[in-house]
Parts: sequence; C-alpha cells; structure tokens
Amino acid sequence: MDKNTEKQIVLGNLVAAVDMLQKCPEFASFIPEVRVNLAYALDNAASPDEVAAIDGRITAVNGLPHASGMPVFGASDHMARLIIEVRKYDPAINAGINFKCDDSIIEIVKAYCAERGLLFGWIDRREEPSHIIGHNRSSMPWKIAQLQARYGAIPRFFYEGAGWGKEPLFVVTGKDAVEVTGIAIEIAKRFKPSVS
Repeated sequence: MDKNTEKQIVLGNLVAAVDMLQKCPEFASFIPEVRVNLAYALDNAASPDEVAAIDGRITAVNGLPHASGMPVFGASDHMARLIIEVRKYDPAINAGINFKCDDSIIEIVKAYCAERGLLFGWIDRREEPSHIIGHNRSSMPWKIAQLQARYGAIPRFFYEGAGWGKEPLFVVTGKDAVEVTGIAIEIAKRFKPSVS
C-alpha cells in the first residue's frame, strides 16, 4: 500500500473513533485535566510527524466528549512518542488513547482485564531516575522499558502513577483508533461517578 493511501486509512479510522467518543456521555467523566488524545501511527512510524492525532485534543462540552480539531499528522507529541516506543517491543500496536486515572477507574480496568485475560500494568513514577525528571521528552523510553521489565511484555492497559507535576493517566493501546476507543467506551460505561 502506498503511503498516501495508508494516511487516508489512518485519518478515516480516527474520524470514526472520534464520532464514537462524541456520542458517549459516559466518557465525559473520563476526561483528565490534560484532556484526552487519541493517536494512530503509520506502519514503521519513526517520528511524531508520522502519527496522526486529534488537533487540540478531546475535551468535554455540554456533558459530551468533543474533539477540539480534526485528526492531523504531527498533532501529538506525547502519545505519538508513547506508541513509537511501545512498538519497539510490540510491533502490532499502532494506536493509543489516554484517559483519567483514579482508584475507582483502576478497579474497573483491572476487572475488565481479568475477564478477558489481558495484561494490566502500571508505571511507578517514583522510581524515575533523577537525571530524567524534569527533562522534557526524556522519560518515555524509561517508562516503556520499565513496563517491559516488570511484566515481560507491554500491557495493553497501563497507568502512570502520579509523579512530580504529573497527573496520573491511563493508556489503552491497540491495533487502531476504533479498537482502543471502543475499549475506552466500554470501560467508561462501567463507571458510576459518585455524586457529591
């Protein structure tokens, strides 16, 4: 397949995934302070410019998830680097989505993984080496290597615990944007936020 055709497939898949999210009110409570991004990499992507994501990320408007912009190549740095790094260990992974992490969501995701026999993991940011902390773009190889070392494989579902100046986040990875979005929606529909 030529690269232009592949790019169109990736962008179309992201549009379909965003449409799914924007119709799911339950996912609005999963949007973290840093907002959500959804990314999908070209085969053999080596830089964030070869990964498409939602320009401006996904936020909540009137109780529904809402994409701030269209899928664009180069729109994500963090999620793009995460997918590229994960693929060094698992080349079947092409896409990822992040969402809020708290104790209730952790328990829901653990149960979901247990039901399906899927590997669940977490990254302990407290173990992050001091020479990496605070240096922009230097922690991703360490984080993914920590997952591989701890679990012997990269879990499809993992979260980053709180670190210095970092919001805890969940990540789901998979073969494409529609797959990871469907999983995130299924998990969100199991969540019952507490009413204060």
